[in-house]
Amino acid sequence: MTDGNLETYSLIWLDASVIDSKENIDAQQQLRSLINHLKVFEQVDECEQYIRSVSSQDRIVLIVSGRLGQQIVPRINQLRQVSSIYVYCTDKKKNEQWAKEFAKVTGVITQLDELISQIKLDQAKKIHSKIDEPISISIFNTSVNHGQSTSGLNGQFLHSQLLIDALLRMKPTSNDKNELISVCQKEYKDNKTELNILREFQQDYVSHRALWWYTRESFLYRLLNKALRTQNIDLLFLFRFFMRDIEEQLVQYQCSSPICLYRGQLMSNEELQTLKSSIGQLISMNSFLSTSTNRQLAISFLQSSSSTVSDDLQQVLFKIEADPQLKGIKPFANITSLSYFPGEDEVLMMLGSIFRLFDIYRGDGQIWIIHLILCSENDHDLKPIFDHMQARLEAGKTSLYSFGQVLRDMGKFDEAMKYIHRFLNGLPRNHQDIALCYHALGVIADEKGDYDSSLEWHHKALDRWTRTLKPMDPRLGDAYNCLAVVYRKKGDYVRALDLYEKALIILRQAFNHDHLKIAMCLNNIGVVYYEQKQYSQALDYYEKALAIWQRHLPANHSHLGAVYNNIGEVHRYLGQYDLALKVHNLSLNIYEKSLSPQHPDLATTYENIGLVYEQKGDIRQALTYLEKAAAIFRHALLPTNPDVIRITQNIERVLSKQT
Repeated sequence: MTDGNLETYSLIWLDASVIDSKENIDAQQQLRSLINHLKVFEQVDECEQYIRSVSSQDRIVLIVSGRLGQQIVPRINQLRQVSSIYVYCTDKKKNEQWAKEFAKVTGVITQLDELISQIKLDQAKKIHSKIDEPISISIFNTSVNHGQSTSGLNGQFLHSQLLIDALLRMKPTSNDKNELISVCQKEYKDNKTELNILREFQQDYVSHRALWWYTRESFLYRLLNKALRTQNIDLLFLFRFFMRDIEEQLVQYQCSSPICLYRGQLMSNEELQTLKSSIGQLISMNSFLSTSTNRQLAISFLQSSSSTVSDDLQQVLFKIEADPQLKGIKPFANITSLSYFPGEDEVLMMLGSIFRLFDIYRGDGQIWIIHLILCSENDHDLKPIFDHMQARLEAGKTSLYSFGQVLRDMGKFDEAMKYIHRFLNGLPRNHQDIALCYHALGVIADEKGDYDSSLEWHHKALDRWTRTLKPMDPRLGDAYNCLAVVYRKKGDYVRALDLYEKALIILRQAFNHDHLKIAMCLNNIGVVYYEQKQYSQALDYYEKALAIWQRHLPANHSHLGAVYNNIGEVHRYLGQYDLALKVHNLSLNIYEKSLSPQHPDLATTYENIGLVYEQKGDIRQALTYLEKAAAIFRHALLPTNPDVIRITQNIERVLSKQT
């Protein structure tokens, strides 16, 4: 939500007298106990603007007067984020006439107590059935077409798995629960119902009752599921003790024999079409998935919603085959005896579970059947790159530092800095990892385009390491290499080359000449020569780096994407446009699998492909790729960043060439 709603549902009340009426103000307190996030509006245009600003993955319950309802309902009824509408008026018969045309109008009500009771009943059904709750799905598509919307989905698949893995491996601290409670106290400060549950949680929570708490209709379920869906890093970090406790219970009570499970769901036409185009591919669920062994129960939840399903929504039934004997699967368990609601045949599947999308077809009536088969984590082509990236984390656990590195890989630079600072602030004064943190902060500042800050951090790291390490320690080689990168970006090529040579001397003595870090140095030296228009020397260094990386890295590692991108740039400047496109597409294919969809390096390759098309005179294709690059740069970087300024200038130049 634009104003920080931590839950999926929000309640909006539009009425010209909503603020003036004491009765309405009293009612708002009661309604907040049903849906915590409440906003009131007196003007239609302002209300509509707010509704449209809300993500289609969130859900709005709207209360509106009869007069204003006739104006706003036709304009917002089809929006995915609008879940249900209640017309609160004095003339029921008159307003029922226009309201019956709109499926999402759940009721036309004249009494306030009836309105509150109806919303309470309907919300309880929605939360319990979960059919209108957004599901966060990542797709691993083995046949990516760069012109289609699947671009970046594979990187999203990989990084959602890495994030979940890092959170679950990170050892919770005794303070996590207290921090979470503090956040919740602030969020629910005006909600007596939730504050009472929060106090109970604070006093009574124990790990072996995690599933009981998760299945209870309270802030825990609502906050955690939205945090998982939106990747709210700060909340997920505090929730990790709870997620680990749930995982341990699912492992302990894991189903022992193959099972068929069902889950009813409302899905937009666009979401369904994306899945239809991914039949045969792998998908991962990025939150816990509640299912039932009772097919008819899942269908009944869908049937109960049929009267309020608008044209833009489809009713779907997930049919899931799951075999617990399969190696490398996430746990799932029948939690009937552990749930707050016992006796409902509920099977909960662990977040991050991977499935094969076997088929999608029409079932009985208007229901679509989505047939999934639970898969091993070893089934997808990204497993080698996942293992390689995971190996950077300490064996068996993840520190705050490593968590920061995962966030950096995802392109979440601000969050990465925050958690590395948190790790740094907890270290004793002379701890050996202080310099490592300085070094990491320098790398992130560089990626954000803050070169002066980056130099400051890198020099602090180098100063510490120079005083505490032996002269030929490879960490000094890393420090010189990273410093050189920043000086090169600031245009100081002489200093950059001098630092690269220092790095190479140290790294070649510490390792053999066929080492990954040496390849990085060679690639970076190539960039210096490229920027000085010495293309043959640049290509020579790039190819040396490529040869080493190809021998030692998984096929989809981002370093390979980087060097292919660099080689493509050389070919573009040499006028070899078809060859440049071929190599840039190799880079793009790797980046789409190994980087998150909002990573600036992915944008750089989009930009370079766009520039090749510009040179070839294909202005339409050039703009397509440049706009993709601009969207990522503007999302990830500040407006003053050189990359943002450059891409804007490139687009303006290409637009001027349109006839």
